[in-house]
Amino acid sequence: MIEKSLRNYLVVTGGYWAFTITDGAIRMLVVLYFHLLGYSPFEVATLFLFYEFFGIVTNLVGGWLGARIGLNLTMHIGMGMQVVALAALTVPDAWLSVPYVMAAQALSGIAKDLNKMSAKASVKTLSGSGGESKLFKYVAVLTGSKNALKGAGFFVGAALLDWIGFRVALAVLAGMLLMVLVVTGVLLPSGVGKMKSKPKFTQVFSKVPAINWLSAARFFLFGSRDVWFVVGLPVFLYDVLRWNFAWVGAFLALWVIGYGFVQAAAPRLLRRSHHGQGPGGGTARNWAFLLVFLPAGIALALGQGWDPQTVLILGLILFGIVFAINSAVHSYLILAYSDLDKVSMNVGFYYMANAGGRLVCTLLSGWVYQTQGLEGCLWWSAGFVLAAALLSLGLPEVTQEKKAAADV
Repeated sequence: MIEKSLRNYLVVTGGYWAFTITDGAIRMLVVLYFHLLGYSPFEVATLFLFYEFFGIVTNLVGGWLGARIGLNLTMHIGMGMQVVALAALTVPDAWLSVPYVMAAQALSGIAKDLNKMSAKASVKTLSGSGGESKLFKYVAVLTGSKNALKGAGFFVGAALLDWIGFRVALAVLAGMLLMVLVVTGVLLPSGVGKMKSKPKFTQVFSKVPAINWLSAARFFLFGSRDVWFVVGLPVFLYDVLRWNFAWVGAFLALWVIGYGFVQAAAPRLLRRSHHGQGPGGGTARNWAFLLVFLPAGIALALGQGWDPQTVLILGLILFGIVFAINSAVHSYLILAYSDLDKVSMNVGFYYMANAGGRLVCTLLSGWVYQTQGLEGCLWWSAGFVLAAALLSLGLPEVTQEKKAAADV
């Protein structure tokens, strides 16, 4: 018989997995289909403007909302909005103007961040007893498996575009997610993460210095990935290396899947250096400074005229490994730094910063690629990682009090 906390954790994880596949698929479908329709790289990037902007708003409001109405309810609201967003894009091409697609992507952005905030904040509530190392393991598995399945979603989106076309693919994804919404709605208990007292909206802004430093570092860390990964890389693979849609989708999928596996394995990879305990601020700093050298090295290799296909494949593998460990450490630290009764609001604030970095660098990915090429995107990436590393200097180690809170 599976213990109740584990069963609920598995239900949340399963729902998060299903949502993540649709999120990865819709992103790849939009990038490739609208590039095929003749949109420039910067125009493709602007389609995600509201997706990322409303992610900022959603994370700011969503943590507060989850604390008031329960994380399971905010997760299901997110799923329902994603179904609507998928259906909205099945209209004829004549309707697919930039403002219309941006509005549909806004719904998808709200849905994604409601779902992500709810699932990750639920981990601390649903993980039960077992201590800090168990919390690190649970959040690493949830985050790593999510990213592996987002990679699968990239492939699913690109493959479905080749096999059954844009609109039928969207309809299939919407139907799948609707079924998952019903199943998880039945299985999950109500009121997960709901605070006993109704928090004021002003409480969403963290007063804990460690959370503020971590959120600032997160802004630049995830910006460093998206400034070349969102638009620049897939367009480069399609236009310059002449890969077809399925190859582009498969390559990006494999990268994200591998990245997810490393993220899930981070507790084991870091176990020796932390003697069975979770990581602290020093770990985040060290891995961030290591990451700086990778996009810079890839840019230098491309600038020297090395074979771009070989450079990108090997460079992305190394970047993915180090970036995944950075991300896993961050995802653990936001929970370790948070009090149990404020976890949803702290996670919401933290992912607001994450969404801010993605918004800025999604737009930069299109503009920098269009004006400076992929090498330019990579140098911007190196600069953003360096900023994240410097901000990580303000991160403390996890205190004994927080360790005790993680044991709850």
